[in-house]
Amino acid sequence: MTDLFDKISTQADALRDKISTAAQTLRDFTRRLELILSQEHKNITIRDGAFPTEFAQFCTQLRQDTDAVLQYWQQTRETLRTINVKEQKPASLQAKSFAMRAKIVSRATDDFTTAYDRFNYFYKNYTLSKLPVWVLTSCCDDLNNLTGKILFLAREVSKKSEGGSARYGIR
Repeated sequence: MTDLFDKISTQADALRDKISTAAQTLRDFTRRLELILSQEHKNITIRDGAFPTEFAQFCTQLRQDTDAVLQYWQQTRETLRTINVKEQKPASLQAKSFAMRAKIVSRATDDFTTAYDRFNYFYKNYTLSKLPVWVLTSCCDDLNNLTGKILFLAREVSKKSEGGSARYGIR
């Protein structure tokens, strides 16, 4: 059980890192887009010609990373749900650690969603080329849904770790 929680904690930290990196990259793209829009508005030659290509590559990579993460967490959720509480209760400390990591992943996802909203604010005025923003939207939705599932799973594991004694107020 300890190995399982160590692996889950490591994966939660890796997910947080990926989401945080994606949020930072998206903030960088937002700055570039804002500059492009400013240049377009002032009828200045657009200097960042690589923007559409690099943004498309970012979206493609984010989609691949999100799909891999979704698959891992689906398997992990199934594994944790099949643990028999009577035979093997997860340690309370490990469950609390996982719950804390789940909250940190949730904060990173919120940060990514904020970066996504800010990008969309500027994208609505962008008409120079077609960008695969629908892929970004899909990833953002998937990450938000996954985070909710991870938080729910953390609550379930916490309940299992407390066992029946918490139900009767005995700790």
